[in-house]
Amino acid sequence: TLELMESGGDSVEVGGSLRLSCQVVGSTYRYYCMGWFRQAPGKEREEVALIDNDIDDDAGTEYAEFAKGRFHISKDSAKKTLYLEMNSLKSEDTAIYYCAADRVDGGCFSLTPADFGYWGQGTQVTVSP
Repeated sequence: TLELMESGGDSVEVGGSLRLSCQVVGSTYRYYCMGWFRQAPGKEREEVALIDNDIDDDAGTEYAEFAKGRFHISKDSAKKTLYLEMNSLKSEDTAIYYCAADRVDGGCFSLTPADFGYWGQGTQVTVSP
């Protein structure tokens, strides 16, 4: 089993940057697919970025179209921490950001929130003009 704890959410201005962190507690972290999702008010939860913990480079990452070129997902296996670096933030990036993890058959790509059984409590990101 895993426990996930996000941090790093904040209020920033358009064009600003934030780094979100997700601390993982659990012994099987290495073999899990992990990701960041977000949910804005009145909208469904959507994928931001995924990372395959069984692959040690960026070949195991996937980004939503809106995240490409602005966001970067990474991990520190020694610290058991997942990160999301967000740059050039836009007002439409305002949402609660969630860390998620699970074992997924078939690869860590093109996944939906329903594929993940472990979630953090979420961290609020607010981007204002």
